[in-house]
Amino acid sequence: MHLDYHLLDVFSNQPFGGNQLAVFADPPLDLPASTMQLIAKEMNLSEVTFVFPPADDQNDFRVRIFTPARELPMAGHPTVGTAFLLAYLGMIEAIGKSGTLTFEEGIGPIQVTVESDEDGNPDKVLMRQPVPQFLDIYEDREAIAQMLSLRLRDLHPKAPVQVLSNGLPFLYVVVKSLEAIRRVNLRLDLWQELLLGKPGENVFVSTTETENPGSTVHSRMFAPALGVAEDPATGSASGPLGVYLLKYGLVESREMVSEQGIEMGRPSFINISVVRQGGEFTDVTVGGACVYVGQGKLIVR
Repeated sequence: MHLDYHLLDVFSNQPFGGNQLAVFADPPLDLPASTMQLIAKEMNLSEVTFVFPPADDQNDFRVRIFTPARELPMAGHPTVGTAFLLAYLGMIEAIGKSGTLTFEEGIGPIQVTVESDEDGNPDKVLMRQPVPQFLDIYEDREAIAQMLSLRLRDLHPKAPVQVLSNGLPFLYVVVKSLEAIRRVNLRLDLWQELLLGKPGENVFVSTTETENPGSTVHSRMFAPALGVAEDPATGSASGPLGVYLLKYGLVESREMVSEQGIEMGRPSFINISVVRQGGEFTDVTVGGACVYVGQGKLIVR
């Protein structure tokens, strides 16, 4: 069995930046989930997607997302990159300068919009995310700091260490400075003791000090349980990040840019937009550019 795949760099407007993604745009309908998982492990990227016809005719495609370790109910850069690819391949029709479609994912329908440039080529993709829930607060900040190879005084005093989830939970930790976030080194022994098997096992660290003047926040993400030591761009975590930063008064603007992947040599830029009405968060969107970088064929025996 020969399976064609496409490679993209997501949340970057230049090749070799952003987060890599492999998309199987036309796999066999009877491809087993176990084989998809083995393929994702073989590709060894943060995520791999497989595109199928929808179960509900009101939706456009069914998208299944796999890390090297497990299938995810939803993820940001795979959703954004898959939508970009489908437009790039002409598998969706743009309406004017943008085309909106709905993906069936593990948490339900996800709306994405593909914007086109003046020549009609896909340019930017926006993903509407579920409004996140604020969950557990970790009171032992000293233990969290040690897990990150930091000191307690490196953590931002006004930012709780808290789990947020929009379908995929992350533990949000805000530090004071770029100098501190560059020193982050996840200690797997303490991570296993504190977080493994709990909703906060995916750790998202950020600071409002940035390297680029157009950015709002500098971010890093660690997910050993997903088989991802560090992720260069995490769209699913960036929407809740924007809500978190607004809720706790760490930023003022509802339009933000999160820079990520810089420590990995894969700079990524994720646009975040949050709508707040009457004190309630009502809409969250993340988006960014993508670059098509290649294609290949996988032989499955």
